[in-house]
Amino acid sequence: MSISVQIYGGNDYLPHRYADWMTEPDRVVILGRRDGKLVALVSGLIVDEGCTVVVEGLRVCPSERGRGVAGVIQRFADQYIQQLYPSVRTKRQTKIDEPSAGPTQTLSKFTELGRRAGLSIIGDTDSFEGFISHLRNKLHSTTGSEPGVSVPQMFLIEDEQHLKNILLDPELPSRVELPGGAIIQDWQALQPIEGNLEILARRNLTWLADKPERPAFLSFYTPPYPIPYKGGSLRFNIDMFGTDLVSAKRALAGHFEKVRERREVKGRVMVHVYMNKSLWEGMREFCEGYTGVTRCREYWEQLFLERGM
Repeated sequence: MSISVQIYGGNDYLPHRYADWMTEPDRVVILGRRDGKLVALVSGLIVDEGCTVVVEGLRVCPSERGRGVAGVIQRFADQYIQQLYPSVRTKRQTKIDEPSAGPTQTLSKFTELGRRAGLSIIGDTDSFEGFISHLRNKLHSTTGSEPGVSVPQMFLIEDEQHLKNILLDPELPSRVELPGGAIIQDWQALQPIEGNLEILARRNLTWLADKPERPAFLSFYTPPYPIPYKGGSLRFNIDMFGTDLVSAKRALAGHFEKVRERREVKGRVMVHVYMNKSLWEGMREFCEGYTGVTRCREYWEQLFLERGM
């Protein structure tokens, strides 16, 4: 899709998700055209049992950027969504902040509810077998495990009712320090309430926790999907919630083992790990030292923003 040219350095999810968006329940997709040509797009998903719209996918084609088109389509989308869903009172979105590029531009009228750090690494599928062994060896040295003794695995949460009980626990947001009280799945921020669980279920996520009941660390990965990077790559996103570094390391190794076991990746894979800012330095060190997988981006952050409609 030409509208994604020069977007996110080839990491754009839109070409993969656009078709699904057109049929997803409670999603609105607005297309802007000039002289019959598609020049802009924005989408909104109605969440929080009809009270909130999560805005995603704002795109403007290269020839129209810097001409006010983004503002026009956003204002139209706000008005149209309120007509379709009068109960919507809040607008929510996430955006990237790269401290190395200078101060981020503050979005007018938005309140920042939370931030997470992002760690980006890249490698070929053939390298991941050795990378997983590299991570496991580092885990042994980190935890002081005896040679030949396995480091405890994270718990795989597969039962739907079990997962529901965990997510609806009113103490979960404080226990795992959810940013702004929300579960952010691949840039989509959802409050942990029953009306949003069906949305999460549609994403086919793989969940890991540090313990089966009342977890203090929770993570999941979204099935890898294609992106335009370097003519065709896979994007593999891992979302983590909690502040324990050893749990974060165990979760990272566990997710890599799951995608290997399921043969979900092939070719070049770009991995983005979203985590509490306190974990970033330790996770960066954890991923270093294996030549087949390297960090491909400087430190960056994901901002969680909200404002009234």
